[in-house]
Amino acid sequence: MLYSVFMLALRSIRRNLLRSFLTILGIVIGVSAVITMVTLGNGATQSIKTQISGLGTNLLMVRPGQRPGPGGGGAGVPQFIEGDAEAIASQIGGVAAVAPEGRTSVTVVANGRNWSTTVIGSTNAWFDTGNWKLASGRIFESDEQRAGAAVCIIGETVRREIFGGTIGQTGLGEQLRVRKFSCTIIGILTAKGQSGMGDQDDSVVVPLRTQQRRITGSHKVATLLVSMRDGSDSTRLKASLTQLLRERRNLAQDDDDNFNIFDTQQLAATLSGTTQVLTTLLGAVAAVSLLVGGIGIMNIMLVSVTERTREIGLRLAIGALENEVLLQFLIEAVVLSALGGVIGIVIATAASWGLSILMAMPYAFDPFINLLSLAFSAGIGVLFGYFPARRAARMDPIEALRHE
Repeated sequence: MLYSVFMLALRSIRRNLLRSFLTILGIVIGVSAVITMVTLGNGATQSIKTQISGLGTNLLMVRPGQRPGPGGGGAGVPQFIEGDAEAIASQIGGVAAVAPEGRTSVTVVANGRNWSTTVIGSTNAWFDTGNWKLASGRIFESDEQRAGAAVCIIGETVRREIFGGTIGQTGLGEQLRVRKFSCTIIGILTAKGQSGMGDQDDSVVVPLRTQQRRITGSHKVATLLVSMRDGSDSTRLKASLTQLLRERRNLAQDDDDNFNIFDTQQLAATLSGTTQVLTTLLGAVAAVSLLVGGIGIMNIMLVSVTERTREIGLRLAIGALENEVLLQFLIEAVVLSALGGVIGIVIATAASWGLSILMAMPYAFDPFINLLSLAFSAGIGVLFGYFPARRAARMDPIEALRHE
């Protein structure tokens, strides 16, 4: 019986294809909007996590000043020294690597070209804290770090701008002029691309003592990069780190911290949570069109019941049960709404995939939201199709046969 009722419902839909399509248009728009918004939101969340993880694994950035960013109270506050990084590495548990970092904006010259970039002075631990890999070459040797040798490792952007146009030349072994001294390029970093803090590949890395002696003339460093081991308690580690730095900076008990600790994990969680809230909000707004589509289905089904009054009366007169008539119109409404859901999923998949490419975000396919949208669209058919179906099933056969 179910098969017969289903085929009868399909024949009724095929008789008015244009009207059926216009009926499900609201469902199509609603489902495609919901899925597209959620997919793009998930892609944005993944993109944010990827960009932040590119800064380093479980990374803490320690800087002078009471808070990060401009106006953070960093003016006149003493900077760090290399000994601070060594103390953190030796006295605090749960630390994977610690790297002192100094940054200076300079113009570098090589191969007849010049390029404005950032020179980073640090130790080999810097590559561990930032998850940096070498595309070619090597990192600094111990004696090069101790002696402040004139060697450097360049990022992909610097390599492209200085040596990219020269056929067969990668830059390895070449001389790069940095201000008043020239350094030998011993390595090229693997590209990471853009992040929220700018182009990560636009940098030249030199040993810390090379930067201190040849560029800044100071033994102070502006940043300490602390990479935590997997599974470490970041709250406890930050408390230990704060206590150690207060002691080394001779702060009294009532003095405020004159440094700040920036946790990339907390930033990732905050940004991801914000993105997910916005995604949920946009998805809920888009879901309103599903209700509008359901009202459209109910209206068309009421019209269909009116148009087929004599047919309904004839079926009831020759012995059809009320439940069979109810089921026929209910299945017709569910098929309409489910068909709209399937079309909406196809459109949303194509739209979200294309927009992900256009917006340079990962395509985050979510089977759960697709199945949920399809089930919800079918549920809309049941909800808004029941009233017209019940009206058809409760018709008086005699009055229905008299209908003109």
